This record gives sequence, C-alpha cells and structure tokens, in this order.
Amino acid sequence: MISHVSKRRRAAILGLALATSACGALVAEAQNAPAPAPAPAAAPAPAAGGANAARQAADVRKSIFKLIGANFRPLGAILKDGGPYDAAEVNKRITRVLFLSGLLNEAFPENSNIGEPDTKAKPEVWTKHAEFQKSLKDFQDHLVALSDINEKDKGLTDSFKTALGAVAQDCKSCHDEFKLK
Repeated sequence: MISHVSKRRRAAILGLALATSACGALVAEAQNAPAPAPAPAAAPAPAAGGANAARQAADVRKSIFKLIGANFRPLGAILKDGGPYDAAEVNKRITRVLFLSGLLNEAFPENSNIGEPDTKAKPEVWTKHAEFQKSLKDFQDHLVALSDINEKDKGLTDSFKTALGAVAQDCKSCHDEFKLK
C-alpha cells in the first residue's frame, strides 16, 4: 500500500511540477511580448454649461497637450538631431503619446470656447470642426503607424524616420491651422 500511495504522490508532484513549469513559461512569454497599445480613453468631461465648462475644457486640453509635448520632444530630437535611439524609451514615448491623443477626442466639446477661456485654440476648431477632427484622426492614425513600424523595425530605420516625420508634420499642420501663436 505504501508503494501505491508513493506512486500517487509522485504523479501528483510531477503533475504539479509540469503545471508550474507551464505557468512559468506563459508568464515569461507574457513579459517578453510587446504591450498592446492602450485603447484611447475619454478625457474628463467638463461640467455642463457656460464659461466654467469652457474653462474646464481648456484646462483639460492644455494638460493633455503639455503631456503630449513633453513625451514627443525626445522623439522629435531623434528625428531632428539623429540622436540616440533607445528602443525601450522610444516605445514608452510613442505609447504615451498614442494614449494621450485618444483623450483629445472629447477635449474640444461644442461651445467650449465661450467666455474667452484661457486657450490658444483658434475659433476654427469649432467653425471648421470637420477639418479639425480629420487632422486629429490623421495624427492618431500616424501614431498607430509609427508604433507598428517601431515594433517591427526596432531601430532608427528610414521607415521609422518617415513615420515619425509624418506625426511631427501632423503636429505642425494642426498648430498652423488651429492654434494661436
């Protein structure tokens, strides 16, 4: 009877060891896999009504753009100066800007320019809203393309530089058309 229990115990230990190994392999694989791009989140919605809501929307926009700028500047330096390419750092910056760009979808609610809030958004954001939305979508699409190319190339390749240049051009175009100097 002791040998029967021992066989059973050995089988259980072997099964547990195999299960543990499989879990360990899955965890290791998950840690090595690239992180999926986060789904764009909604920007905090301003309270309904009037100049207070417009001011809150302007504050949200400024915060988002400040973070986008802080995270894009090191990428722009790579493009401008041909500075060092650090895959982890570049991936982190692209992922952040991609996430933040999704917050912009709700950061320009209708009438959020009333009451002369402290904003650099031109009236054209609202008077040419379809064009503004297209510019925003182009920016987001080019960021997705940049993220995909960066994941594939993992280096300062010509295709990476071209994709990064497209995102930088989106920023410039939108600033020229929709931002006060």
